[in-house]
Amino acid sequence: MSSQELTEKSYKTLEDVHVVTEELKNLYYKRLLPIEKHYSFHHLHSPSFEDADFDNKPMILVMGQYSTGKTTFIKYLLEQDFPGSRVGPEPTTDCFTAIMHGEVEGIIPGNALTVDPKKPFRKLNPFGNAFLNRFQCAQLPNQILESISIIDTPGILTGAKKRMSRGYDFPAVLRWFAERVDRIILLFDAHKLEFSDELTRAFGALRGNEDKLRVVLNKADRVDSQQLMRVYGALMWSLGRVFRTPEILRVYITSLWSEPRLLSDHCQLLEVEEEALLTDIRNLPRNAAIRKLNDLVKRARSVRAHAHIISHLKQEMPALFCKDSKKHSLIYDLPLIFSKIQQHHRVPAGDFPDCGKMQEKLMGQDFTKFKTLKSSYMASLDKLLSTDIAKLMPLLHQQEVKKECLPVMMDSDFLETFKPAYKRDPFEDTTESGEGSVVQVDEWVVARDKTKYDEIFYNLCPNDGKLSSTKAKEWMVSSNLPHVVLGHIWKLSDVDCDGMLDDEEFALAIYLIEGRVEGHRLPQELPVHLVPPSKRLHKKLEL
Repeated sequence: MSSQELTEKSYKTLEDVHVVTEELKNLYYKRLLPIEKHYSFHHLHSPSFEDADFDNKPMILVMGQYSTGKTTFIKYLLEQDFPGSRVGPEPTTDCFTAIMHGEVEGIIPGNALTVDPKKPFRKLNPFGNAFLNRFQCAQLPNQILESISIIDTPGILTGAKKRMSRGYDFPAVLRWFAERVDRIILLFDAHKLEFSDELTRAFGALRGNEDKLRVVLNKADRVDSQQLMRVYGALMWSLGRVFRTPEILRVYITSLWSEPRLLSDHCQLLEVEEEALLTDIRNLPRNAAIRKLNDLVKRARSVRAHAHIISHLKQEMPALFCKDSKKHSLIYDLPLIFSKIQQHHRVPAGDFPDCGKMQEKLMGQDFTKFKTLKSSYMASLDKLLSTDIAKLMPLLHQQEVKKECLPVMMDSDFLETFKPAYKRDPFEDTTESGEGSVVQVDEWVVARDKTKYDEIFYNLCPNDGKLSSTKAKEWMVSSNLPHVVLGHIWKLSDVDCDGMLDDEEFALAIYLIEGRVEGHRLPQELPVHLVPPSKRLHKKLEL
């Protein structure tokens, strides 16, 4: 299946997502938002949703300690630089950067973002200028960004720098994004697993969103198998202590960048893990509606628990005297109040907010302004959870059926990957050779080394003059280039799209691999001067 057909199917899936999203939006504004306003849910918990929160593309939050490869991973996905990106061993990313699709490449500062109704960042205003001066949006035309958006975060400080102040509540900002994104990619460096105080606080900000979390042990090609086994065990032990959940977090072991991997005895493991992670990311646009429905249900259950808490506090307040002392007494007894509400109203314990944080927020509230429980609102909330949401399930089932019709990537077929977007063409046609002489227009540049390439080709035992994808893959992976890069090289080399390579196409593939290993970026489309002579008529007919 061609990339164009895959793109058309992807857009069709996004149309189905839009139908479900519109229904969820209507339910939120009609059923849930009035209850949130009545019981001041926004003052004590999460700000209200807006149209942009429902209509926005799936977002990925990339976080980790500095120098774990966050920015490099994003550039690897996009196959190009983005405005404001910088890579280095020291802390280089000091901003939250939203990387989004735009026809014109550029940067939008944070204060301008918070007044744009089309961007889902208007509710970041309460964090103030200290944060907004460290927040920006990098826009660029990129095919990947037509389906997803990416949030690059500042590197989490290690123990040596833990006393440095950022000037804003870093964990609170992470919590805000964690509640709204579709996937959280947490990267660790295989060479350093120090769990600093700021990293532990960042983990606390992710609690309640563990289902979105994917942990990546990056740069794993830089250690041998014995070291990797020990590092992986140490990471799992540390994560278990921090998150304190019986479920084991999914940890991907790989090396996420476009350069050739170092020779190691676990390269195949890294390739399988990388493909599993990329597949998970590719599925985000298809699963966007399910995620939004899940978040709406989670929010509705939190609002129900919040309404019971506020109502109970209001009922316990005296009419005239000793209001302050009673308020402090109720805050102190909040764990007991949670238990009473759980028993009397059958509200699950998992729906209640964090007790300690709730106590802190209640200190600045006037309990006399709280509202008592309104039966009509509770009935409307029960209807939302039991009936209205259930009516959307047939639409989701239809979407699932359409998803099953999409091709599944097999291990032997590494061709259907992200179609990268490239910024420049280093394989451009040049009119001068290395010695200053002019190259003839009809000369095929690959032919200069074709004798060497033919020796490799015939040693692989072609069948009827062609190599199958399986045989070609066995040789191509020896270059240690990531599969996503090799997949694009295959697309460029298989000029006649027959799923096999003849001697000229195989020579072209080697030429592209050698150029990529040397550090050059691949062209998005095969330039005319690189098309094998026997395929030029075929290429012209396509045009």
